[in-house]
Amino acid sequence: MGSSTSAALVRQGPSPPGRLRARPRNVVARTQGGLVPGVRIVTDSAADLPADLVDELGIVVVPLEVRLGDTDAVTTSALSPAEFWELTASTGAIAQTAAPAPGAFGEAFAGAARDGASAVVCVTLSAKLSATYQAAVAGAQLAGIPVAVVDSTTVTMGEGFVVLDAAAAAAGGDDLETVRAAAQTSIATVRVLGALGGLDALRRGGRIGGAQAFFGSLLAVKPIVEVRDGVVVGESRQRTRARSLRYLVDKAVSAGPLRRVAVAHGAAADLDEFVAMLDAALPGVDVLVTYIGPVIGAHAGPGTIGLCLQRS
Repeated sequence: MGSSTSAALVRQGPSPPGRLRARPRNVVARTQGGLVPGVRIVTDSAADLPADLVDELGIVVVPLEVRLGDTDAVTTSALSPAEFWELTASTGAIAQTAAPAPGAFGEAFAGAARDGASAVVCVTLSAKLSATYQAAVAGAQLAGIPVAVVDSTTVTMGEGFVVLDAAAAAAGGDDLETVRAAAQTSIATVRVLGALGGLDALRRGGRIGGAQAFFGSLLAVKPIVEVRDGVVVGESRQRTRARSLRYLVDKAVSAGPLRRVAVAHGAAADLDEFVAMLDAALPGVDVLVTYIGPVIGAHAGPGTIGLCLQRS
């Protein structure tokens, strides 16, 4: 099962790291008086969608379990992304993650039914990186209404773009299969690259996949990674951090007409510098700046800058 949809973003002035820097405009056709019966959109916390956008669109987010050193999962899950990165910096701990239980998805789906939804489209992070997709499929058996589970094959705001496309189709009154198809179509338009702050978190998290040999040969080289076909691969090797950021900007420029751009970061000190470079290279292109949350942050590590692109 699968699905996808879309949204436009509006440029604003500079803002502190982690703040929503660009507000979505006309993301979905707005409704008056709250939720309207129809298809409800569910996703997981790896999508890194800003909380106010989730609330505005009525998206249900099922959290993955995250532990940070001696901090238990309940406490860690209550942290905002900014607080998570502050705690990571102060403790030096690297987070560990686990997929939600099927029952967590089952309750989210059943809750949508109680709210009047006739069906659910659930978009998850890549099934090759987590058991979350399988948990959602199992949870669908507990829903009581039809559920289509879509493997986004990606992470962070790349997954978020697919969720937004599904939300737009649902808000337009489309039926389950049309919303699912919209999400599925969206997947092919999305690309996620990242300049890592370091390699420790990715190695310890075991999400390197086919890039193991690529990373194993690196010394002081700054790697660029990409989520490709659902797994993390080495995309290129840059000599310095500055060159790696410039490389990402060049990738955005060469990607062709862009419908959406998002920058997701792990409390990166050079975030403002990167966003300024991106602004200069993509005049008139809307940009969303947000934190990488604990789920993806556990594997990407502090200082990472992720570039999420969606082609027109």
